[in-house]
Amino acid sequence: MSKELTYKELTIEVLKQAKKPLGGREIWNLACELGLSKRLKSIGKTPVSTLLAYLYTDIKDKKENSFFIQVSKRPSLFCLRDSKYKNTQILDDEAQIEKTKFNERDLHPLLVKFLYESLDFNLNCKTIYHEKSKKAKSGKDKWNYPDVVGVYFPYDDYQKETLTFLTNIEQNSYKLFSFELKISLDFSNLKESYFQAVSNSSWANEGYLVVFKDIDNEVLTELRRLNASFGIGLIQLKADILNSQILLSAKERRLDIQTLDMLLEKNKNFKEFIEYINKQAKMGQDGEVKAEYDEIMNDEKIQKYIKDKCILEN
Repeated sequence: MSKELTYKELTIEVLKQAKKPLGGREIWNLACELGLSKRLKSIGKTPVSTLLAYLYTDIKDKKENSFFIQVSKRPSLFCLRDSKYKNTQILDDEAQIEKTKFNERDLHPLLVKFLYESLDFNLNCKTIYHEKSKKAKSGKDKWNYPDVVGVYFPYDDYQKETLTFLTNIEQNSYKLFSFELKISLDFSNLKESYFQAVSNSSWANEGYLVVFKDIDNEVLTELRRLNASFGIGLIQLKADILNSQILLSAKERRLDIQTLDMLLEKNKNFKEFIEYINKQAKMGQDGEVKAEYDEIMNDEKIQKYIKDKCILEN
């Protein structure tokens, strides 16, 4: 009887026989051809995703002690550490993030401008500063607060009489949005980032995960699967904001009033955001509330901002 294999043992054997760098799906397909996949202790529904998650985690955690090296990012290719194909210029994601001169919050003005100018959104947005929340036990509020929240006002889409009618029948025509922003996504941070977005957007009508750096096709495939199950959308944000786009649409849902009330009580920024909406709702389309949403920079100012913050796309 053949010995059962782990994903590690399977991958080592495949790469030994291939004698060249392979992507996650190539590793799995060759494992199937060689009959190695049948010897796995447990396969699961998404073996390619499981295999890639193992590789990314092993390389990140063990670094030079890992059996594997990632030799390319687009596409993602892997080889054994002692292979002649290894490329010492490839860095793990943690090292690349350390080299990035900007941080996630530096990207907020780009996202805010895109969400305001995009015909798919047309939102007024506000950054939520987590550090301004009331203190709680360590880890208790870790995934409660999104990075950016947004509101859609329907005044340009409907006649005044239609909006009045919706109000009279208590049909809410406003929509609330939640956005979790990441510089990059791969299998080493995918699940944590995605379910962080699931957690901190439960109060909103729509929740989105936003990523700045290009996404690997296999990561995008996994995000499509998660989107079908949990409904969180995906936005590709670009320094050239006109090229930013929705890759996966969010599923609309009812507001989670209990979570919304908790955020109001705990975070000053979020409370101000809801106060602005309440004031605007009372005044309707004939009045304009002075609200401190995030600034919408003009094209000249945003270009200067991008240059000053060293926000460069790879």
